Amino acid sequence: MTRPADAQHGVLVLSCQDAPGIVHAVSGLLVQEGCTIIESHQFDSLTSGMFYMRVEFAHSDGSPLDFGRLCGAFEEVAQRFEMNWRIADAAERQRVLIMVSQYAHCLNDLLFRNSIGELNLDVVAIVSNHPDLKGIADFYGVPFHYIPVTKETKPEAEAALLEIVRAERVQLVVLARYMQILTDDLCRALEGRAINIHHSMLPSFKGARPYHQAHARGVKFIGATAHYVTADLDEGPIIEQEMLRVSHSLSPEQLAARGREAETRALAHAVRWHTENRVVIHGNRTVVFE
Repeated sequence: MTRPADAQHGVLVLSCQDAPGIVHAVSGLLVQEGCTIIESHQFDSLTSGMFYMRVEFAHSDGSPLDFGRLCGAFEEVAQRFEMNWRIADAAERQRVLIMVSQYAHCLNDLLFRNSIGELNLDVVAIVSNHPDLKGIADFYGVPFHYIPVTKETKPEAEAALLEIVRAERVQLVVLARYMQILTDDLCRALEGRAINIHHSMLPSFKGARPYHQAHARGVKFIGATAHYVTADLDEGPIIEQEMLRVSHSLSPEQLAARGREAETRALAHAVRWHTENRVVIHGNRTVVFE
């Protein structure tokens, strides 16, 4: 029987200590449940001894998937190999909240990509500590929440953010150039479901006007890093990095423009891979099945 092209797809993502028989057990269970494998990736880490796998599947006859049944059926395999795992509908639109300050490039890029179907997000809210970008939110029809932040009001501001996350059942928070340092408590509350973007250069230029510092040192490469948010500032598990070669002829403003290009690309890739269940976090590293 030929599987219909529009058949519902499921995704299984797992990690565990490597052992013989994992792939056989997974594929056997899917066959037992009347499924065929659409796409499969695996990685056996020789340094950690961990095994990682992502499988996209569908019913062979194209009928809808029963995810409750599939999770129940997979439980025995997962317990046998002591897996961390999840099964999801490949078409599920994750509920996303975007945080931004005054730089619009990453926000605008994500909303545009989503509007043309390049991303599959349900953007339920935009939160900002400045009112400047409300027009972009209004253009795309996304609720905009202005939550000003000062040193004195940071606890209240973060509590208000978490209330929106709870009320809107947010699955992913994206810091699209949100220029505030999150507290350790907030980082823990959003662990594994918050992605940040920042410039990335060698040597590392911290503080104000990083592209002016880079220009003064005559850098040859600039880039951007998208990573999961942790209490260690800018040190969370890396999902994606972009790097661009630059010339001595570029001004600091031109370097910054190239940096914005790298930031939008790295962040869009990271968000897409996360929401397509292509990322597995292990300690301070990630495995990304592109």
